Amino acid sequence: MPAVAGMIPVGLDAEGLERLLARPSVAVCLAALRAEGEETRLVGGCVRDALLGQDAADIDLATTHPPARTMALARAAGLKAVPTGFDHGTVTLVVDGTPVEVTTLRQDIETDGRHAVVRFGRDFRRDADRRDFTINALSLDADGALHDPADGLADLDAGRVRFIGDPATRIREDSLRALRFFRFHARFGRGEPDPAGLRAVIAARASLDRLSRERVRAETLKLLLAPRAVPAIAVMSETGLLAGLVGGVGDLGRLARAATDAGAPAAARLAALCVQTVEDAERLRDRLRLSKAEYAHLADYAAAASDLRSRKDIESRDVRGLAAVHGPLMVAEVLRALGGEPRPRVEPEALSILAGLVASRNRPVLPLGGGDLVARGLRPGRAVGRGLAAARTLWLSEGCPMDDAARGRLIAYALAEANERAG
Repeated sequence: MPAVAGMIPVGLDAEGLERLLARPSVAVCLAALRAEGEETRLVGGCVRDALLGQDAADIDLATTHPPARTMALARAAGLKAVPTGFDHGTVTLVVDGTPVEVTTLRQDIETDGRHAVVRFGRDFRRDADRRDFTINALSLDADGALHDPADGLADLDAGRVRFIGDPATRIREDSLRALRFFRFHARFGRGEPDPAGLRAVIAARASLDRLSRERVRAETLKLLLAPRAVPAIAVMSETGLLAGLVGGVGDLGRLARAATDAGAPAAARLAALCVQTVEDAERLRDRLRLSKAEYAHLADYAAAASDLRSRKDIESRDVRGLAAVHGPLMVAEVLRALGGEPRPRVEPEALSILAGLVASRNRPVLPLGGGDLVARGLRPGRAVGRGLAAARTLWLSEGCPMDDAARGRLIAYALAEANERAG
């Protein structure tokens, strides 16, 4: 039965549903698809998020219209309609630049853990039954009635993530749901994971090996950014799932400290959890098909962590040099992850200097270049490189001074070193 606003638990936001229906892109699409004997509803994450008082970035509609009819009605209403997943029933409508995905009701005919053969249908209940979790089976019709076929409303209010029906069956339909279970628990759950779901995930852990690494990467990075990622990943570690995923043992303490920076990218949390050496970064690049930028972040983290862990103390005179070599943001990231460990010990004044560099995004740069040496008579070639390398070593040892006097001294030193070695 539909749940009206008065039946929504007080811990959830009934007015959020009204705001969702009032969004221009939603109202326009629902009006365009309204037809006698047919029905279109908001489904899944946008309804769930509205009940939590959040404005979902992605809007999904489910409809009884076949995809060709969806496109015809949308175009008749003056909307752009793109057949983004036409064979699977998905059409994307564009309203003032905002995309809205509309998918014809479906039911699975055959699944293999990675792909599903589907056919179109007209039964919202059967369409809901093929979804993963109860909180994702909620739907909202154009008249404002909330439909809850899987008791997802109570689960959402209680902070409980449960599979729809038999958890093992849901995971056999798509093995990625084993990872999504932890990601959704980390975002929406409270307390311990649902026992039945956890047992099914553990039993099906071998099926994760059959998934594409790209899908595993995307799900893992989303999990790392979830609000309660640390306790969720702790459960994965305890059950052996984490080691199978990343190919090693994670450091939960470092992850917890890294997670205190809410604005850090997922790669920063992955590095804190899994990276000790550049070999770890390479292993994760291959296992998770990381992007070049993500791998570079992990490799830079490994280099900075090795440098910082090799030091017993970091004093104020060391900070600018470390920032010049590794960048102030990376130094701050590594120190956050290592915080509370025996080494390195960081002086309060050093932390203050680093905070200033981070705030200004100021990475110290050697205040001379090859042109300065050539302008003073040094022949272009290897000698210039030798001179700059010598000047950089001196500059780092002096705490990266940037004044004119230091620049003149560095140029003189670079010329002397280059000419001496050339001779």
